[in-house]
Amino acid sequence: SRPPGGAGPAPPPPPRSGAELRGARRSPEEPGGAAEMLSSPWARFYSNSCCLCCHVRTGTIILGVWYLIINSVVLLILLSALTDPDQYHLTSAELGGEFEFMDDANMCIATAISLLMILICAMATYGAYKQHAAWIIPFFCYQIFDFALNTLVAISVLVYPSTIQDYLRQLPSNFPYKEEIMSVNPTCLVVIILLFISIILAFKGYLISCVWNCYRYINSRNNSDVLVYITTNDTAV
Repeated sequence: SRPPGGAGPAPPPPPRSGAELRGARRSPEEPGGAAEMLSSPWARFYSNSCCLCCHVRTGTIILGVWYLIINSVVLLILLSALTDPDQYHLTSAELGGEFEFMDDANMCIATAISLLMILICAMATYGAYKQHAAWIIPFFCYQIFDFALNTLVAISVLVYPSTIQDYLRQLPSNFPYKEEIMSVNPTCLVVIILLFISIILAFKGYLISCVWNCYRYINSRNNSDVLVYITTNDTAV
């Protein structure tokens, strides 16, 4: 049947050309774009800038290179200790206990951990430079794990303050400033250590937020470049 007025059915919209289909891209303001991602409850913690007013991507690259240098230096020290064990060997008399400072098993484990850390830091640096968000995830997980360990240390110091004095007594007699540290009031010593750990935790939390924001930036940038194909009835697929 014809609609009132004798007009025929509405003609279908003209088909889009291949260039129009290839050129249609998802706008950040459209559903599923970057704007929808930033509207989540975590959006208040999202920022494109970090310390020294540099971009989070640049900050993540600097952080990855810094961790890479530190772990490379540690690996060189461990390898030199493996080649010359007498140089880093401390006897039980020097430590005041019945154990050795570093045996071969501990050195091998520490070397393997250093190699793993170098790989994780290199992946984070490459991922931030080439804008591959998935490569940053292992480094972010390491930061969360490190933050959790430091938090447990702070909790243990707060719950068991006497462990600090026990730890100081187990240090070698030639440890620098051992007597001066043990002469400090135990309560003041606990407060100083907790303050120091709190500063470290705040700094580590800030670095975690920088890496997380870099991951979100790269992820939202990649999502905004997804092609959207339009059919003849203007339905987004």
